Amino acid sequence: MKKILFVASALLALVACKEDNKNSFTVSGKITNGNGQMVYLEEVPIGTMRPVIVDSATLNSDGTFKIEAETGESAIYNVRLDQGMYPVASVINDNPAVELDVVMNKENNQFSEKYEVKGSPASEKMKTFMFAFNEKLQNVYAQATKIDSLHQLNKPDSVIAPLLQARAEGTSYLRDLTLSEIKKSDNAALTMFVLGYYQSSASNPAVGLEPLSNDEVNATVADIVKKNPSHSGLATLQKDLKAQMDNAGKGNLVGKPAPEFTMPDVNGRPVALSSFKGKYVLVDFWASWCKPCRMENPNVVAAYNKFKDKNFTVLGVSLDQSKEPWLKAIKTDKLDWPQLSDLKFWESPVVALYGFEGIPFNVLLDPEGKIIAQGLRGADLESKLAELLK
Repeated sequence: MKKILFVASALLALVACKEDNKNSFTVSGKITNGNGQMVYLEEVPIGTMRPVIVDSATLNSDGTFKIEAETGESAIYNVRLDQGMYPVASVINDNPAVELDVVMNKENNQFSEKYEVKGSPASEKMKTFMFAFNEKLQNVYAQATKIDSLHQLNKPDSVIAPLLQARAEGTSYLRDLTLSEIKKSDNAALTMFVLGYYQSSASNPAVGLEPLSNDEVNATVADIVKKNPSHSGLATLQKDLKAQMDNAGKGNLVGKPAPEFTMPDVNGRPVALSSFKGKYVLVDFWASWCKPCRMENPNVVAAYNKFKDKNFTVLGVSLDQSKEPWLKAIKTDKLDWPQLSDLKFWESPVVALYGFEGIPFNVLLDPEGKIIAQGLRGADLESKLAELLK
């Protein structure tokens, strides 16, 4: 995927754009089956993609809460419980007061099972799109999984063809749904959420969704800028996209020695990249809060387990800023390889050192420490390793 895809993908959970001229807005409601003690309101400025907590409150014994923020332009805000890896819901500040009624999943309280939103037409549209998209996406993913299984069993094309057709119809529906919602939307935050939701889903190669092209992303942003000419966040995004297009291809690291760095491991011990020389190493840049990263982790785990006995290992480098969620994600995702982080978020020196603007991102090093591939995702990672480690 191009850098533009990374920008759009990150908007799935980390999008905030600004449009109207309100002084403040309030989010209140109730969270049922939640195990947290605190509830947080997060804004993630579109210019930095860095989540900012703008308010917090103690969750009442009956699950009720009230949080608020000063705001000027239209934005998406995430409501998060203190122990939560993902937001329990997201809202748009198109009205001064928004009400939420959230029911957490009893079996996995990291996720909300359902939620209702009142007082915000844009938030309701966002929820309706998301639920319709997810329902069809689950069907598409199930078809893709079955197709893969049938291929492995060497089933004839006549058996697989109907499933291929059904998956194609499903992916076409998701693309049409996304473009239709984008076309109807005048709200900058809603538009960017829909765009980011599709692009993030398309970043998972197992699904088979074709991401929107750079031209389509640029056209979408240009159109919403016309509808919101005073929107400073959109103006910044449009400028960044242009710069990324101008610099396309300049960040290719293949053929160069991997830049050296030293960073603490999970126990605080300094570990140097050069200490892994002699092996093929996948340096995997990720973070616990990055949903596309967490979706990609199973592919990395599968590749590691398949090739770890063939002079190959993975070195995880996290852009987390808190140790607890980082360690929890390592355990949850079963990342059984060395993990490093300076907990400096996007301020970590490795970001500039390797020149990436979105995660997940990785580089593959040969035993001499030279970069021989970058940005390997999904089946491409395993295919490249199979080619090298016969």
